[in-house]
Amino acid sequence: MTETSTETLPETSTGASTGTSAGTYEVVVVGGGTAGLSAALVLGRARRRTLVVDEGEPRNAPAAHLQGYLTRDGMPPAEFLAQGRREVEGYGVEIVRGRVVDAVRDGAGEFDVTIGSGTTFHARRVIVTTGLADEMPPVPGVAERFGRDVLHCPYCHGWEVRDQAFGVLATTPLSVHQALMVGQWSKDVTLFLHTVAEDELSDEDLRRLAAAGVAVVPGEVAELVVAEDRLTGVRLVDGSTHARSVLFVAPRPVPRTGLLERLGAELRETPFGSYPVTDPTGLTSVPGVWAAGNAAGFAEQVVNAASGGYRAAATLNGELLFADLDASITRGQG
Repeated sequence: MTETSTETLPETSTGASTGTSAGTYEVVVVGGGTAGLSAALVLGRARRRTLVVDEGEPRNAPAAHLQGYLTRDGMPPAEFLAQGRREVEGYGVEIVRGRVVDAVRDGAGEFDVTIGSGTTFHARRVIVTTGLADEMPPVPGVAERFGRDVLHCPYCHGWEVRDQAFGVLATTPLSVHQALMVGQWSKDVTLFLHTVAEDELSDEDLRRLAAAGVAVVPGEVAELVVAEDRLTGVRLVDGSTHARSVLFVAPRPVPRTGLLERLGAELRETPFGSYPVTDPTGLTSVPGVWAAGNAAGFAEQVVNAASGGYRAAATLNGELLFADLDASITRGQG
């Protein structure tokens, strides 16, 4: 999972619902999660006038802690983001709460970025870090317990639930891979086929599941069984109940690419949704627009998102530097 916050961000105080301009920035970062704040930190330290617009709806809001980030392992995501905001603001970066509803590239190759209040900001460059949303399988109890004892990533949460009774809710034959992976953290794993028919599993799938000691239970799951605010089992439509204390699921990722589409960015189809075509620095097919974090790909964890934001910002800063130098030379020759 990525990050979360319960801290209130300031609303922009200018242009409320009037459609007026609120100022010009060298860079507007759309999204204030890990990737966006990492980019803003680099830009602030590079003395670029930078604005972060954050809607405040991070992907990992249900998570109590983030794991796997060196020196920040186990840190509550809200605390992580709050510290990040303090750091970037220390370098003069401005942060406002809002949802970007439009962005238009002008004739000079710069951008007008508008938020829901009607306020428009002008930017020379834009970094999009809007992430993605997780769409839960429609099984009663799954969405309510997601991030607690319903999980999706063993690298994020496997250590914390190690050696417990795991279930894996299959939604596609690819769920076999998830069942095999989580077996690294527990030897008591049951794969509930749910909407996957037994004949959809390959012979290789069955051999691997048997070798890993994963039990396979056919039949659709009706609901989760919860007692005293703890997952205790999985109930099938036939009424049978299987005791489990942890359930791994595979949410359907829904990329938040609306802004990139409005800007005309080329998208590529993947098994996990449509994501922008980028170069290794995060530059999209639209000159002046970068993407980072889960806005650029499905598998970006917090540490990867931080790296992506850093890389995009450093590249963008260099591009602006040399663009300004070349413009100065051209003016001097005029």
